[in-house]
Amino acid sequence: MSSTIGTLFRVSTFGESHGKAVGAIVDGCPASVELSEADIQPQLTRRRPGQSDMTTPRDEADQVTILSGVENGKTLGTPIGLMVNNRDQRPGDYQEMSNVPRPSHADFTYQMKYGNRAASGGGRSSARETIGRVAAGAIAEKILAERFGTKITAWVSSVGEIDACDMTLDIPTREQVDANIIRCPDEAAAAKMIDLVTFVRDRQDSVGGVLTCVVGNLPVGLGEPVFDKFEAKLAQAMLSIPATKGFEIGSGFSGARMFGSDHNDTFVQKEGRLGTRTNHSGGVQGGITNGEPIVFRVAFKPPATIGVAQETATFEGEAAVLEAKGRHDPCVVPRAIPIVETMVALVLLDFVQRQSFRTS
Repeated sequence: MSSTIGTLFRVSTFGESHGKAVGAIVDGCPASVELSEADIQPQLTRRRPGQSDMTTPRDEADQVTILSGVENGKTLGTPIGLMVNNRDQRPGDYQEMSNVPRPSHADFTYQMKYGNRAASGGGRSSARETIGRVAAGAIAEKILAERFGTKITAWVSSVGEIDACDMTLDIPTREQVDANIIRCPDEAAAAKMIDLVTFVRDRQDSVGGVLTCVVGNLPVGLGEPVFDKFEAKLAQAMLSIPATKGFEIGSGFSGARMFGSDHNDTFVQKEGRLGTRTNHSGGVQGGITNGEPIVFRVAFKPPATIGVAQETATFEGEAAVLEAKGRHDPCVVPRAIPIVETMVALVLLDFVQRQSFRTS
């Protein structure tokens, strides 16, 4: 199983959804970075369950503990251990599902691959695994912000068939994103999204959505062609997040409908540097960042675990009806925002580290 991301700034996550704890080991963090739990906790708090009626009612504070790699408030340059205890565990909620693989979940594939699986809550395939990513990514965010003034902001741009207006040119702040429970800065669209999620929640169903993310103030020249292009590693990071089903950067699939004369980003002088008039490339050309904002979108499927009765089969192939119990998100996109933001930071800082070796 591959639980590690990164080349020089490396992060390995550990833990299952209903085990004793989850967390991460961060290797390659520079020494003498000021760091405490208070720097990491805000993004974990944004990710935690039980925040509103739009999320699972599982009640977890998700308080992070730094186990190693930090002394007297500064990183040592040695591996940083991060841990969050699981307190509201209910493995008994999944007893009836132990022999019935949940449709579109990872139960069947994990069982077939390993001959065993963590049957309670999905184990490593659960979104609870992302706690380690968020904790580690919060460290990367801090370093990037201090070095370059990098700002990473994601928001809900669609739920089901409800779309928000395009805000990629007038980027909202995180405070604006968090102003409502669906985390969509378009208030009119947000109200409709909340109504839709409430509707599917009440009928024990689920719905998907799309997040848009914009990254500003990052260096030119990040990315390692040809197989480690910036957008390739970014796509890998995003599609490793549970429930993701699509990724596009810049113009994405809509760019396939345009003429080159309309799609090309022509160069202009911008505040003492060369930049582009438009940003259909999404901040990346030839697999290398060009100094323009990174703009991308991630599609999330409807959560697979739902309460609606579904005709399916047991592992032995016998017909069964599954009515999943437990506590589940009717829509994952509001809580996925800090996951996306911190995963971007992990990719960015790893490329920064690689580039620094190239130019040193």
